Amino acid sequence: MFPFSPHAGDDAGMTAMQTDVLVVGGGLAGIVAALECLRAGQRVTVVDRDTPERFGGLARWAFGGMALVGTPLQARAKIHDSPEIALRDWLSFGQLDPHDTFALQWARHYVEHSRADVHDWLRTHGIGFMPAVNWVERGRFGEGNSVPRYHVIWGTARELTLRMIATLHAAAAGGKLAVLHRHRVIGLERSAGRIAGAMAIDEIGGAQVRIDAPVVVLAMGGINGSHAQVRANWPAGQPCPTQMLNGAHPFADGALHHMAADLGAQIAHAGEMWNYAAGIPHPFPHFEGHGLSTIPCKSALWLDHRGHRIGSEPLVTGFDTHWLCQRVAAQAKPWTWHLLNWRIAAKEFAISGAEHNARIRDRQFLRFLAETLLGNHRLVRQMQREVPDFLVADALPELAGKMNALTASLDVDPTVLQATADAFDSNFRSGGKLENDDQIRRIRHARQWGPDRLRTCKPAPLQKPGAGPFIAIRVQLITRKSLGGLRTDLHSRVLDAHDAPIDGLYCVGEAAGFGGGGACGKRSLEGTFLPGCILTARAAARSIAGVHA
Repeated sequence: MFPFSPHAGDDAGMTAMQTDVLVVGGGLAGIVAALECLRAGQRVTVVDRDTPERFGGLARWAFGGMALVGTPLQARAKIHDSPEIALRDWLSFGQLDPHDTFALQWARHYVEHSRADVHDWLRTHGIGFMPAVNWVERGRFGEGNSVPRYHVIWGTARELTLRMIATLHAAAAGGKLAVLHRHRVIGLERSAGRIAGAMAIDEIGGAQVRIDAPVVVLAMGGINGSHAQVRANWPAGQPCPTQMLNGAHPFADGALHHMAADLGAQIAHAGEMWNYAAGIPHPFPHFEGHGLSTIPCKSALWLDHRGHRIGSEPLVTGFDTHWLCQRVAAQAKPWTWHLLNWRIAAKEFAISGAEHNARIRDRQFLRFLAETLLGNHRLVRQMQREVPDFLVADALPELAGKMNALTASLDVDPTVLQATADAFDSNFRSGGKLENDDQIRRIRHARQWGPDRLRTCKPAPLQKPGAGPFIAIRVQLITRKSLGGLRTDLHSRVLDAHDAPIDGLYCVGEAAGFGGGGACGKRSLEGTFLPGCILTARAAARSIAGVHA
Protein backbone atom coordinates (compact mmCIF):
# COMPACT_ATOMS: atom_id res chain seq x y z
CA MET A 1 0.00 0.00 0.00
CA PHE A 2 2.93 2.32 0.72
CA PRO A 3 5.52 1.75 -2.01
CA PHE A 4 7.40 5.01 -1.38
CA SER A 5 9.91 4.25 1.38
CA PRO A 6 7.45 3.38 4.15
CA HIS A 7 8.90 3.30 7.62
CA ALA A 8 7.72 3.38 11.18
CA GLY A 9 6.87 6.85 12.37
CA ASP A 10 8.10 8.56 15.48
CA ASP A 11 4.83 7.81 17.27
CA ALA A 12 3.53 4.32 17.97
CA GLY A 13 0.86 3.26 15.52
CA MET A 14 1.88 5.82 12.88
CA THR A 15 3.25 4.98 9.46
CA ALA A 16 5.40 7.42 7.50
CA MET A 17 5.89 7.53 3.77
CA GLN A 18 7.54 9.76 1.19
CA THR A 19 6.37 10.90 -2.22
CA ASP A 20 7.12 13.65 -4.71
CA VAL A 21 3.54 14.89 -5.03
CA LEU A 22 0.65 14.40 -2.62
CA VAL A 23 -2.80 14.87 -4.15
CA VAL A 24 -5.61 15.31 -1.63
CA GLY A 25 -8.89 14.24 -3.19
CA GLY A 26 -9.81 11.58 -5.73
CA GLY A 27 -12.27 13.46 -7.92
CA LEU A 28 -11.68 14.36 -11.55
CA ALA A 29 -9.34 17.27 -10.77
CA GLY A 30 -7.23 15.14 -8.44
CA ILE A 31 -7.05 12.24 -10.89
CA VAL A 32 -5.98 14.49 -13.80
CA ALA A 33 -3.37 16.24 -11.65
CA ALA A 34 -1.99 12.86 -10.52
CA LEU A 35 -1.99 11.52 -14.08
CA GLU A 36 -0.11 14.47 -15.53
CA CYS A 37 2.42 14.43 -12.66
CA LEU A 38 3.03 10.72 -13.24
CA ARG A 39 3.61 11.40 -16.91
CA ALA A 40 6.16 14.02 -15.94
CA GLY A 41 8.09 11.42 -13.93
CA GLN A 42 6.87 12.32 -10.44
CA ARG A 43 6.02 9.80 -7.74
CA VAL A 44 2.44 10.47 -6.66
CA THR A 45 0.29 9.59 -3.67
CA VAL A 46 -3.46 10.23 -3.77
CA VAL A 47 -5.42 10.42 -0.51
CA ASP A 48 -9.16 9.97 -0.96
CA ARG A 49 -11.86 9.70 1.70
CA ASP A 50 -14.21 7.50 -0.30
CA THR A 51 -14.19 3.81 -1.15
CA PRO A 52 -12.34 2.36 -4.16
CA GLU A 53 -15.69 1.79 -5.86
CA ARG A 54 -16.47 5.51 -5.67
CA PHE A 55 -13.04 6.72 -6.77
CA GLY A 56 -13.63 9.64 -9.10
CA GLY A 57 -15.93 11.60 -6.83
CA LEU A 58 -19.02 13.36 -8.14
CA ALA A 59 -17.70 13.29 -11.70
CA ARG A 60 -18.46 9.56 -11.67
CA TRP A 61 -22.16 10.42 -11.29
CA ALA A 62 -22.33 13.63 -13.32
CA PHE A 63 -24.09 14.10 -16.64
CA GLY A 64 -20.98 15.25 -18.45
CA GLY A 65 -21.89 18.57 -20.03
CA MET A 66 -19.00 20.81 -21.01
CA ALA A 67 -18.96 24.43 -22.17
CA LEU A 68 -16.36 24.37 -24.96
CA VAL A 69 -15.40 27.11 -27.37
CA GLY A 70 -14.65 26.81 -31.09
CA THR A 71 -15.04 23.06 -31.50
CA PRO A 72 -15.56 21.01 -34.67
CA LEU A 73 -19.09 20.19 -33.52
CA GLN A 74 -19.91 23.88 -33.33
CA ALA A 75 -18.43 24.44 -36.78
CA ARG A 76 -20.45 21.54 -38.20
CA ALA A 77 -23.63 23.10 -36.79
CA LYS A 78 -22.62 26.50 -38.27
CA ILE A 79 -22.24 28.01 -34.79
CA HIS A 80 -19.83 30.93 -34.96
CA ASP A 81 -17.99 30.99 -31.65
CA SER A 82 -14.62 32.31 -30.51
CA PRO A 83 -12.76 33.03 -27.26
CA GLU A 84 -13.67 36.71 -27.68
CA ILE A 85 -17.40 35.95 -27.92
CA ALA A 86 -17.24 33.46 -25.07
CA LEU A 87 -15.35 35.86 -22.79
CA ARG A 88 -17.91 38.58 -23.44
CA ASP A 89 -20.69 36.18 -22.48
CA TRP A 90 -18.76 34.92 -19.47
CA LEU A 91 -18.11 38.37 -18.03
CA SER A 92 -21.61 39.73 -18.66
CA PHE A 93 -23.32 36.69 -17.13
CA GLY A 94 -20.87 35.93 -14.33
CA GLN A 95 -20.65 39.56 -13.18
CA LEU A 96 -17.03 39.14 -12.13
CA ASP A 97 -15.46 41.82 -10.01
CA PRO A 98 -13.31 43.88 -12.45
CA HIS A 99 -10.64 44.09 -9.73
CA ASP A 100 -10.49 40.32 -9.18
CA THR A 101 -7.31 39.80 -11.20
CA PHE A 102 -6.88 36.06 -10.76
CA ALA A 103 -10.52 35.14 -11.42
CA LEU A 104 -10.42 37.24 -14.60
CA GLN A 105 -7.18 35.58 -15.70
CA TRP A 106 -8.72 32.14 -15.26
CA ALA A 107 -11.88 33.12 -17.14
CA ARG A 108 -9.76 34.23 -20.08
CA HIS A 109 -7.59 31.11 -19.82
CA TYR A 110 -10.70 28.92 -19.93
CA VAL A 111 -12.19 30.38 -23.09
CA GLU A 112 -8.81 30.47 -24.84
CA HIS A 113 -7.77 26.91 -23.94
CA SER A 114 -10.94 24.82 -23.57
CA ARG A 115 -10.68 23.64 -27.19
CA ALA A 116 -7.04 22.48 -27.11
CA ASP A 117 -6.53 21.58 -23.46
CA VAL A 118 -9.91 19.97 -22.81
CA HIS A 119 -11.73 18.98 -26.02
CA ASP A 120 -8.69 17.90 -28.03
CA TRP A 121 -6.97 16.39 -24.99
CA LEU A 122 -10.02 14.26 -24.22
CA ARG A 123 -10.30 13.16 -27.83
CA THR A 124 -6.75 11.79 -27.61
CA HIS A 125 -7.97 9.69 -24.69
CA GLY A 126 -10.86 8.25 -26.68
CA ILE A 127 -13.58 10.45 -25.21
CA GLY A 128 -16.29 11.44 -27.70
CA PHE A 129 -19.22 13.84 -27.65
CA MET A 130 -22.83 13.60 -28.72
CA PRO A 131 -23.47 15.27 -32.09
CA ALA A 132 -25.82 17.99 -30.83
CA VAL A 133 -24.47 21.13 -29.16
CA ASN A 134 -26.99 22.37 -26.61
CA TRP A 135 -27.94 25.92 -25.74
CA VAL A 136 -28.22 26.49 -21.99
CA GLU A 137 -28.03 29.51 -19.66
CA ARG A 138 -29.05 31.96 -22.36
CA GLY A 139 -29.79 34.65 -19.78
CA ARG A 140 -33.22 36.11 -19.19
CA PHE A 141 -32.29 39.08 -21.37
CA GLY A 142 -29.72 37.47 -23.67
CA GLU A 143 -26.74 38.15 -21.42
CA GLY A 144 -25.73 34.48 -21.06
CA ASN A 145 -24.55 32.06 -23.72
CA SER A 146 -25.13 33.95 -26.94
CA VAL A 147 -24.51 30.75 -28.91
CA PRO A 148 -24.82 27.02 -28.12
CA ARG A 149 -21.61 25.62 -26.61
CA TYR A 150 -22.77 22.90 -24.20
CA HIS A 151 -21.20 19.61 -25.34
CA VAL A 152 -22.34 16.31 -23.81
CA ILE A 153 -19.87 13.46 -23.34
CA TRP A 154 -21.03 10.28 -25.04
CA GLY A 155 -21.14 7.92 -22.09
CA THR A 156 -21.67 10.75 -19.55
CA ALA A 157 -19.00 11.84 -17.11
CA ARG A 158 -18.88 8.27 -15.84
CA GLU A 159 -17.18 7.23 -19.07
CA LEU A 160 -14.76 10.14 -18.70
CA THR A 161 -13.99 9.22 -15.10
CA LEU A 162 -13.47 5.51 -15.75
CA ARG A 163 -11.17 6.28 -18.68
CA MET A 164 -9.13 8.68 -16.59
CA ILE A 165 -8.84 6.13 -13.77
CA ALA A 166 -7.70 3.44 -16.20
CA THR A 167 -5.20 5.83 -17.77
CA LEU A 168 -3.95 6.83 -14.32
CA HIS A 169 -3.17 3.25 -13.37
CA ALA A 170 -1.60 2.56 -16.77
CA ALA A 171 0.75 5.50 -16.20
CA ALA A 172 1.80 4.17 -12.80
CA ALA A 173 4.31 1.60 -14.02
CA GLY A 174 7.19 0.98 -11.64
CA GLY A 175 5.22 1.61 -8.48
CA LYS A 176 5.09 5.38 -8.86
CA LEU A 177 1.47 5.65 -7.66
CA ALA A 178 -0.11 5.00 -4.28
CA VAL A 179 -3.82 5.55 -3.66
CA LEU A 180 -4.95 5.64 -0.04
CA HIS A 181 -8.70 5.07 -0.04
CA ARG A 182 -10.83 5.79 3.03
CA HIS A 183 -8.16 8.14 4.38
CA ARG A 184 -8.78 11.70 5.55
CA VAL A 185 -6.19 14.45 5.78
CA ILE A 186 -6.25 15.89 9.29
CA GLY A 187 -3.42 18.38 8.97
CA LEU A 188 -1.11 20.06 6.49
CA GLU A 189 2.55 20.24 7.43
CA ARG A 190 4.98 23.06 6.77
CA SER A 191 8.72 23.20 7.28
CA ALA A 192 11.25 25.96 6.61
CA GLY A 193 8.59 28.17 5.07
CA ARG A 194 7.22 25.65 2.58
CA ILE A 195 4.79 22.75 2.42
CA ALA A 196 6.26 19.50 3.74
CA GLY A 197 3.34 17.07 3.43
CA ALA A 198 0.31 16.11 5.45
CA MET A 199 -1.04 13.92 8.22
CA ALA A 200 -3.83 11.52 7.32
CA ILE A 201 -5.94 9.04 9.23
CA ASP A 202 -7.36 5.71 8.12
CA GLU A 203 -11.08 6.18 8.73
CA ILE A 204 -11.59 2.43 9.02
CA GLY A 205 -8.73 1.32 11.27
CA GLY A 206 -7.83 4.65 12.85
CA ALA A 207 -4.11 4.43 12.10
CA GLN A 208 -2.34 7.68 11.23
CA VAL A 209 -0.04 8.20 8.26
CA ARG A 210 2.51 10.96 7.89
CA ILE A 211 3.11 11.67 4.20
CA ASP A 212 6.27 13.63 3.50
CA ALA A 213 5.96 15.53 0.22
CA PRO A 214 7.50 18.75 -1.09
CA VAL A 215 4.34 19.37 -3.14
CA VAL A 216 0.71 19.10 -2.02
CA VAL A 217 -2.17 19.49 -4.49
CA LEU A 218 -5.53 20.18 -2.85
CA ALA A 219 -8.39 18.68 -4.87
CA MET A 220 -10.98 18.09 -2.16
CA GLY A 221 -13.97 19.77 -3.79
CA GLY A 222 -15.99 22.64 -2.41
CA ILE A 223 -18.02 23.37 0.72
CA ASN A 224 -21.54 22.64 -0.53
CA GLY A 225 -21.70 19.15 0.94
CA SER A 226 -21.95 20.73 4.38
CA HIS A 227 -25.19 22.61 4.91
CA ALA A 228 -23.61 24.24 7.96
CA GLN A 229 -20.95 25.74 5.68
CA VAL A 230 -23.56 26.64 3.05
CA ARG A 231 -25.63 28.54 5.59
CA ALA A 232 -22.59 30.15 7.23
CA ASN A 233 -21.50 31.53 3.84
CA TRP A 234 -24.94 32.29 2.36
CA PRO A 235 -24.88 35.77 0.79
CA ALA A 236 -26.06 38.43 3.19
CA GLY A 237 -29.48 39.85 2.39
CA GLN A 238 -30.58 36.87 0.29
CA PRO A 239 -33.30 34.54 1.60
CA CYS A 240 -32.08 31.07 2.59
CA PRO A 241 -34.55 28.14 2.62
CA THR A 242 -35.14 26.39 5.92
CA GLN A 243 -34.65 23.05 4.15
CA MET A 244 -32.42 22.03 1.25
CA LEU A 245 -31.38 18.79 -0.39
CA ASN A 246 -27.74 17.84 -0.85
CA GLY A 247 -26.51 17.35 -4.40
CA ALA A 248 -22.84 17.55 -3.46
CA HIS A 249 -21.30 15.13 -0.94
CA PRO A 250 -20.85 15.32 2.84
CA PHE A 251 -17.09 14.97 2.34
CA ALA A 252 -17.07 18.37 0.58
CA ASP A 253 -17.23 20.12 3.94
CA GLY A 254 -14.70 22.97 3.71
CA ALA A 255 -12.39 21.55 6.41
CA LEU A 256 -9.30 21.57 4.20
CA HIS A 257 -10.05 25.09 3.02
CA HIS A 258 -9.70 26.22 6.62
CA MET A 259 -6.52 24.14 7.13
CA ALA A 260 -5.03 25.94 4.14
CA ALA A 261 -6.23 29.27 5.52
CA ASP A 262 -4.34 28.51 8.74
CA LEU A 263 -1.20 28.41 6.56
CA GLY A 264 -2.02 31.83 5.14
CA ALA A 265 -4.11 30.88 2.09
CA GLN A 266 -6.92 33.14 0.91
CA ILE A 267 -10.48 31.84 0.71
CA ALA A 268 -12.31 33.89 -1.91
CA HIS A 269 -16.02 34.21 -2.72
CA ALA A 270 -17.15 31.47 -0.33
CA GLY A 271 -20.72 32.74 -0.62
CA GLU A 272 -20.93 32.24 -4.39
CA MET A 273 -22.59 28.91 -5.13
CA TRP A 274 -24.07 27.03 -8.06
CA ASN A 275 -27.17 25.41 -6.63
CA TYR A 276 -30.24 24.14 -8.46
CA ALA A 277 -33.85 25.13 -7.93
CA ALA A 278 -35.66 21.85 -8.59
CA GLY A 279 -34.32 18.97 -6.55
CA ILE A 280 -36.18 15.85 -5.46
CA PRO A 281 -35.13 13.34 -2.80
CA HIS A 282 -33.07 10.46 -4.16
CA PRO A 283 -35.24 7.33 -3.85
CA PHE A 284 -32.16 5.29 -2.88
CA PRO A 285 -29.98 7.87 -1.11
CA HIS A 286 -26.23 7.43 -0.84
CA PHE A 287 -26.11 9.68 2.24
CA GLU A 288 -28.48 11.66 4.44
CA GLY A 289 -30.40 14.35 2.56
CA HIS A 290 -29.20 13.12 -0.84
CA GLY A 291 -31.13 14.76 -3.67
CA LEU A 292 -31.41 14.55 -7.43
CA SER A 293 -31.45 17.66 -9.57
CA THR A 294 -34.27 17.56 -12.09
CA ILE A 295 -34.05 19.48 -15.32
CA PRO A 296 -37.32 21.37 -15.02
CA CYS A 297 -39.74 21.02 -17.90
CA LYS A 298 -39.98 24.33 -19.76
CA SER A 299 -43.68 23.72 -20.37
CA ALA A 300 -44.53 23.00 -16.72
CA LEU A 301 -46.14 25.73 -14.63
CA TRP A 302 -43.95 26.60 -11.63
CA LEU A 303 -46.22 27.12 -8.59
CA ASP A 304 -45.81 28.24 -5.00
CA HIS A 305 -46.82 26.03 -2.07
CA ARG A 306 -50.48 27.12 -2.44
CA GLY A 307 -50.76 26.33 -6.14
CA HIS A 308 -50.45 29.88 -7.45
CA ARG A 309 -48.20 30.39 -10.43
CA ILE A 310 -45.00 32.17 -9.39
CA GLY A 311 -44.76 35.51 -11.16
CA SER A 312 -44.96 38.15 -12.37
CA GLU A 313 -42.14 36.79 -14.49
CA PRO A 314 -42.74 33.04 -14.80
CA LEU A 315 -39.98 30.65 -13.83
CA VAL A 316 -38.60 28.86 -16.89
CA THR A 317 -35.45 26.75 -16.94
CA GLY A 318 -32.59 27.13 -19.42
CA PHE A 319 -32.13 30.87 -19.08
CA ASP A 320 -30.77 31.78 -15.62
CA THR A 321 -30.37 29.06 -13.00
CA HIS A 322 -28.94 31.46 -10.41
CA TRP A 323 -32.03 33.66 -10.69
CA LEU A 324 -34.33 30.64 -10.42
CA CYS A 325 -32.61 29.65 -7.17
CA GLN A 326 -33.08 33.13 -5.74
CA ARG A 327 -36.77 33.12 -6.63
CA VAL A 328 -37.32 29.68 -5.12
CA ALA A 329 -35.36 30.56 -1.97
CA ALA A 330 -37.59 33.61 -1.46
CA GLN A 331 -40.81 31.54 -1.33
CA ALA A 332 -42.77 31.16 1.89
CA LYS A 333 -42.18 27.41 2.11
CA PRO A 334 -39.00 25.47 1.27
CA TRP A 335 -40.71 23.72 -1.63
CA THR A 336 -42.45 24.69 -4.82
CA TRP A 337 -44.48 22.68 -7.35
CA HIS A 338 -44.21 21.86 -11.03
CA LEU A 339 -47.62 21.35 -12.62
CA LEU A 340 -47.65 19.53 -15.95
CA ASN A 341 -49.20 16.63 -17.81
CA TRP A 342 -47.92 13.31 -19.10
CA ARG A 343 -47.43 14.69 -22.61
CA ILE A 344 -45.02 17.30 -21.29
CA ALA A 345 -43.23 14.93 -18.90
CA ALA A 346 -42.58 12.28 -21.55
CA LYS A 347 -40.90 14.78 -23.84
CA GLU A 348 -39.24 17.20 -21.43
CA PHE A 349 -38.68 15.65 -18.00
CA ALA A 350 -35.09 14.72 -17.22
CA ILE A 351 -32.76 14.29 -14.28
CA SER A 352 -29.21 15.55 -14.28
CA GLY A 353 -26.49 12.94 -13.91
CA ALA A 354 -25.36 9.61 -15.27
CA GLU A 355 -27.63 7.49 -13.10
CA HIS A 356 -30.91 8.48 -14.78
CA ASN A 357 -29.56 8.94 -18.29
CA ALA A 358 -28.86 5.29 -18.97
CA ARG A 359 -29.14 5.51 -22.77
CA ILE A 360 -26.37 8.12 -22.92
CA ARG A 361 -24.37 6.57 -20.09
CA ASP A 362 -24.40 3.11 -21.68
CA ARG A 363 -24.00 4.55 -25.21
CA GLN A 364 -27.22 3.05 -26.55
CA PHE A 365 -27.76 5.45 -29.42
CA LEU A 366 -30.80 3.84 -31.04
CA ARG A 367 -32.63 3.58 -27.73
CA PHE A 368 -31.68 7.15 -26.90
CA LEU A 369 -33.00 8.32 -30.25
CA ALA A 370 -36.26 6.39 -29.77
CA GLU A 371 -36.89 7.90 -26.34
CA THR A 372 -36.07 11.37 -27.63
CA LEU A 373 -38.51 11.08 -30.54
CA LEU A 374 -41.25 9.01 -28.90
CA GLY A 375 -40.97 10.23 -25.31
CA ASN A 376 -39.15 8.92 -22.26
CA HIS A 377 -42.17 7.18 -20.76
CA ARG A 378 -39.79 4.75 -19.02
CA LEU A 379 -38.29 7.50 -16.85
CA VAL A 380 -41.67 9.07 -16.07
CA ARG A 381 -43.08 5.71 -14.94
CA GLN A 382 -39.94 5.10 -12.88
CA MET A 383 -40.40 8.42 -11.08
CA GLN A 384 -44.08 7.68 -10.47
CA ARG A 385 -43.09 4.35 -8.95
CA GLU A 386 -40.06 5.39 -6.89
CA VAL A 387 -40.42 9.05 -5.86
CA PRO A 388 -43.20 10.05 -3.42
CA ASP A 389 -42.83 13.71 -4.51
CA PHE A 390 -43.85 12.78 -8.07
CA LEU A 391 -47.67 12.75 -8.04
CA VAL A 392 -50.01 11.61 -10.83
CA ALA A 393 -53.78 12.02 -11.02
CA ASP A 394 -56.49 12.00 -13.68
CA ALA A 395 -58.12 15.23 -12.50
CA LEU A 396 -56.85 18.45 -10.96
CA PRO A 397 -59.00 18.20 -7.77
CA GLU A 398 -57.62 14.71 -7.18
CA LEU A 399 -54.11 16.01 -7.76
CA ALA A 400 -54.65 18.83 -5.24
CA GLY A 401 -55.67 16.23 -2.67
CA LYS A 402 -52.47 14.28 -3.25
CA MET A 403 -50.38 17.45 -2.98
CA ASN A 404 -51.93 18.23 0.39
CA ALA A 405 -51.51 14.67 1.60
CA LEU A 406 -47.81 14.78 0.77
CA THR A 407 -47.26 18.03 2.69
CA ALA A 408 -49.68 17.11 5.50
CA SER A 409 -51.50 20.39 4.92
CA LEU A 410 -54.48 22.01 3.25
CA ASP A 411 -52.25 24.50 1.42
CA VAL A 412 -53.54 23.76 -2.09
CA ASP A 413 -57.17 24.70 -2.62
CA PRO A 414 -58.48 22.64 -5.57
CA THR A 415 -60.27 25.71 -6.93
CA VAL A 416 -56.98 27.65 -6.91
CA LEU A 417 -55.19 24.87 -8.78
CA GLN A 418 -57.98 24.75 -11.33
CA ALA A 419 -57.96 28.53 -11.76
CA THR A 420 -54.17 28.48 -12.26
CA ALA A 421 -54.48 25.94 -15.05
CA ASP A 422 -57.45 27.74 -16.60
CA ALA A 423 -55.63 31.08 -16.63
CA PHE A 424 -52.70 29.59 -18.53
CA ASP A 425 -54.94 27.70 -20.93
CA SER A 426 -56.84 30.87 -21.76
CA ASN A 427 -53.85 31.86 -23.92
CA PHE A 428 -54.99 29.25 -26.46
CA ARG A 429 -58.66 30.21 -26.79
CA SER A 430 -57.92 31.85 -30.13
CA GLY A 431 -55.80 28.99 -31.40
CA GLY A 432 -52.59 30.45 -30.03
CA LYS A 433 -52.86 33.66 -32.08
CA LEU A 434 -53.55 36.02 -29.18
CA GLU A 435 -51.35 34.55 -26.45
CA ASN A 436 -49.54 36.97 -24.16
CA ASP A 437 -47.48 34.94 -21.74
CA ASP A 438 -43.74 35.20 -21.14
CA GLN A 439 -43.35 31.47 -20.56
CA ILE A 440 -44.84 30.73 -23.97
CA ARG A 441 -42.52 33.31 -25.55
CA ARG A 442 -39.51 31.65 -23.95
CA ILE A 443 -40.65 28.21 -25.10
CA ARG A 444 -41.00 29.45 -28.66
CA HIS A 445 -37.53 30.98 -28.45
CA ALA A 446 -36.06 27.72 -27.16
CA ARG A 447 -37.70 25.73 -29.95
CA GLN A 448 -35.88 27.80 -32.57
CA TRP A 449 -32.78 25.69 -31.86
CA GLY A 450 -33.04 22.14 -33.22
CA PRO A 451 -31.85 20.15 -30.17
CA ASP A 452 -34.18 22.14 -27.91
CA ARG A 453 -37.07 21.63 -30.33
CA LEU A 454 -36.63 17.87 -29.95
CA ARG A 455 -36.92 18.15 -26.15
CA THR A 456 -39.53 20.93 -25.80
CA CYS A 457 -43.25 20.57 -26.45
CA LYS A 458 -45.08 22.84 -28.83
CA PRO A 459 -47.08 25.25 -26.63
CA ALA A 460 -50.54 23.87 -25.88
CA PRO A 461 -53.16 24.03 -23.11
CA LEU A 462 -52.25 22.16 -19.96
CA GLN A 463 -55.71 20.59 -20.09
CA LYS A 464 -55.39 19.54 -23.71
CA PRO A 465 -57.57 16.47 -24.34
CA GLY A 466 -55.53 13.29 -24.41
CA ALA A 467 -52.44 14.91 -22.82
CA GLY A 468 -53.11 13.55 -19.33
CA PRO A 469 -52.92 12.40 -16.67
CA PHE A 470 -51.82 15.46 -14.67
CA ILE A 471 -48.55 15.49 -12.75
CA ALA A 472 -47.36 17.57 -9.80
CA ILE A 473 -43.73 17.39 -8.68
CA ARG A 474 -42.70 18.85 -5.34
CA VAL A 475 -39.22 20.34 -5.77
CA GLN A 476 -36.72 21.94 -3.40
CA LEU A 477 -33.51 23.89 -3.71
CA ILE A 478 -30.56 21.48 -3.90
CA THR A 479 -26.94 22.39 -3.17
CA ARG A 480 -24.35 21.52 -5.78
CA LYS A 481 -21.13 23.41 -6.55
CA SER A 482 -19.01 26.04 -4.84
CA LEU A 483 -18.07 28.88 -7.16
CA GLY A 484 -15.56 30.24 -4.65
CA GLY A 485 -12.50 28.59 -3.16
CA LEU A 486 -8.82 29.01 -2.48
CA ARG A 487 -7.31 31.82 -4.53
CA THR A 488 -4.81 30.57 -7.11
CA ASP A 489 -2.69 31.97 -9.91
CA LEU A 490 -2.56 30.61 -13.46
CA HIS A 491 -0.14 27.90 -12.28
CA SER A 492 -2.75 26.71 -9.73
CA ARG A 493 -0.43 27.80 -6.90
CA VAL A 494 -2.28 28.78 -3.72
CA LEU A 495 -1.82 32.46 -2.88
CA ASP A 496 -1.43 34.08 0.51
CA ALA A 497 -2.92 37.38 1.70
CA HIS A 498 -0.31 39.29 -0.32
CA ASP A 499 -1.06 37.29 -3.50
CA ALA A 500 2.28 35.50 -3.20
CA PRO A 501 2.42 31.72 -3.82
CA ILE A 502 2.68 29.48 -0.78
CA ASP A 503 5.69 27.38 -1.69
CA GLY A 504 4.70 23.82 -2.62
CA LEU A 505 0.93 24.25 -2.20
CA TYR A 506 -1.42 23.93 -5.19
CA CYS A 507 -5.18 23.81 -5.50
CA VAL A 508 -7.30 22.53 -8.41
CA GLY A 509 -10.90 22.06 -9.45
CA GLU A 510 -13.82 23.12 -7.31
CA ALA A 511 -11.58 23.63 -4.28
CA ALA A 512 -10.03 26.53 -6.20
CA GLY A 513 -13.35 27.90 -7.40
CA PHE A 514 -12.44 26.30 -10.75
CA GLY A 515 -9.48 28.66 -10.93
CA GLY A 516 -8.47 31.84 -9.14
CA GLY A 517 -10.87 31.32 -6.26
CA GLY A 518 -13.92 32.13 -8.38
CA ALA A 519 -13.44 32.21 -12.13
CA CYS A 520 -17.17 31.88 -12.82
CA GLY A 521 -18.15 34.88 -10.69
CA LYS A 522 -21.76 34.81 -9.53
CA ARG A 523 -23.11 32.65 -12.37
CA SER A 524 -21.78 29.87 -14.49
CA LEU A 525 -22.42 29.57 -18.20
CA GLU A 526 -23.12 25.92 -17.21
CA GLY A 527 -20.80 23.12 -18.19
CA THR A 528 -17.75 25.02 -16.95
CA PHE A 529 -17.06 22.70 -14.02
CA LEU A 530 -15.60 19.54 -15.55
CA PRO A 531 -13.41 21.55 -17.96
CA GLY A 532 -12.40 23.79 -15.06
CA CYS A 533 -11.21 20.71 -13.18
CA ILE A 534 -9.12 19.58 -16.15
CA LEU A 535 -7.65 22.99 -16.92
CA THR A 536 -6.60 23.76 -13.35
CA ALA A 537 -5.20 20.26 -12.82
CA ARG A 538 -3.11 20.35 -15.99
CA ALA A 539 -1.82 23.81 -15.09
CA ALA A 540 -0.72 22.54 -11.67
CA ALA A 541 1.05 19.54 -13.15
CA ARG A 542 2.91 21.69 -15.69
CA SER A 543 4.07 24.01 -12.93
CA ILE A 544 5.16 21.14 -10.69
CA ALA A 545 7.08 19.50 -13.53
CA GLY A 546 8.79 22.79 -14.36
CA VAL A 547 9.85 23.46 -10.80
CA HIS A 548 11.07 19.94 -10.14
CA ALA A 549 12.51 19.07 -13.55
